[in-house]
Amino acid sequence: MKKPLLATDFLDRARRYYGDHEAVLATTGDRYTYDELGARADGFAAGLQARGVEKGDRVAVLDPNTHYHLEAAYGILQTGAVHTPLNYRLTADDFAYILADAGVTAVYADYEYAEKVEAVRDEVPVETFVTNDTGAVDGDWEAFDELVAGGGAYDRPEMSEDEVITINYTSGTTGDPKGVCRTHRTEALHAYLVSHHQRISDDDVYLWTLPMFHVNGWGHIYAVTGQGARHVCTRGVDAAETFRTVAAEDVSYLCAAPTVLNMLMNSYDDRGGDVQTTGANSVRAATAGSAPPEATIRTVEDEFGWTLIHVYGATETGPLVTTSDARRFFDDDSPDRFALKKRQGIGYLGTEVRVVDEDGEDVPQDDETLGEVVVRGNQVMDGYWEQPEATATAFSERVEGYYHTGDLAVVDENGFISIQDRKSDIIVTGGENVSSIELEDVLFDHGSVADAAVIPAPSEEWGESPKAFVVPTSGNPDDPGVTADDLVAFCRDRLASFKRPREVEFVDDLPKTATGKIQKYELRQREWADEERMIGEG
Repeated sequence: MKKPLLATDFLDRARRYYGDHEAVLATTGDRYTYDELGARADGFAAGLQARGVEKGDRVAVLDPNTHYHLEAAYGILQTGAVHTPLNYRLTADDFAYILADAGVTAVYADYEYAEKVEAVRDEVPVETFVTNDTGAVDGDWEAFDELVAGGGAYDRPEMSEDEVITINYTSGTTGDPKGVCRTHRTEALHAYLVSHHQRISDDDVYLWTLPMFHVNGWGHIYAVTGQGARHVCTRGVDAAETFRTVAAEDVSYLCAAPTVLNMLMNSYDDRGGDVQTTGANSVRAATAGSAPPEATIRTVEDEFGWTLIHVYGATETGPLVTTSDARRFFDDDSPDRFALKKRQGIGYLGTEVRVVDEDGEDVPQDDETLGEVVVRGNQVMDGYWEQPEATATAFSERVEGYYHTGDLAVVDENGFISIQDRKSDIIVTGGENVSSIELEDVLFDHGSVADAAVIPAPSEEWGESPKAFVVPTSGNPDDPGVTADDLVAFCRDRLASFKRPREVEFVDDLPKTATGKIQKYELRQREWADEERMIGEG
């Protein structure tokens, strides 16, 4: 028997079996059962349909990790429309591009971020504008709670597991952002995998420190809901408040990028370790992105008393495709486990993760030979939104049928991969992708910049951060005619805050090939000379 895999199944299951149980602790302090959460999602679905939203239409969500995001996401799914979450750290111009590119017809935006959408209102195809606090937003916006209350009943259309149900936009690592298309099937299977590999069960209490807009919170809007577990929402990450909430709400599971782990460790150290790090439950923390150093894993596990699970992936891959949580390879009490846990690990169930050379052949498992990580699995995207050529390239460059991550890795004798470098000039700072090309383009707009190259530089706080090497138009790096602070401010005014350079160095010239291409590898080698590998480790 074949039953379609649908993203709507997760809330349906929770309502069926856990309707009277608490589903969400909202940032307002309100608590909602799964019956209540479901009813609000129904109201949002009905409100969208009453405003003309139909199956296949794109509906954007711009929200931190609040209950509104969960309600909006499931309301959108139930109409058969396409959930299009937005990174709230982007600029108004970024939103103008994405809303137009996706052809979004309706948008829900949290009051704190709605002004960025309001600023480009006349440039986008959006017809319906909804926010959770109309009094805090300029312009003509409808109130989320009023829309939900007046929505009435909705009609759920017939849906196929192969239909696109969400579009997640990348951070534009090679130019304009690309929309990653995910179907009911890819979302469902990824959620199953996350439930298994992250050990999610109905008695879990999940703390939302990971943005829900990041590939639907790494699939946790589905996995946590489907299991009937509890969501604890946040409006951002504050280290002291995170520890307080973990203890007060008996949190058992959270996701923490290396940046978040650093924040927690700094807060812990500042208080001399006098911190309650757990409640009644033991705590699991999943981390991804740059590999955490062994010292971080040691602190989290030996001092916080948490279990750290290192995972890996990309927006295009679901995202999660590997885990270092393979406990037959290490003793839970052995210090040797830290070296293994910092590796990206082995493939998820049903997932083929290979490291291949330029000819598409697997590299030897000698932990020395570099190759590109390629992935094939049911959680991998179907393609980019209306970009068939980019899709074809992503799945065929070295080996046909596998998504090419652009990450370079080695493989040890047991098949555990370890990322060493990047094929492209992506900078991952605090879990966000920054395009060096985009940042360079902004720098070139400044009259005092003759040439520029941006690379990732080591950062204790962010793992890595953008550094700009600038050849001034004056020709004299000692008297460039502009200060580093001026250039940082120039970029801040034109880009999202996380994309600005954290450091600017004036130089006579940049290393180039005979054809004039900048050799960024030489710059990276210099910056990372004292590090173990040329990739941030938090």
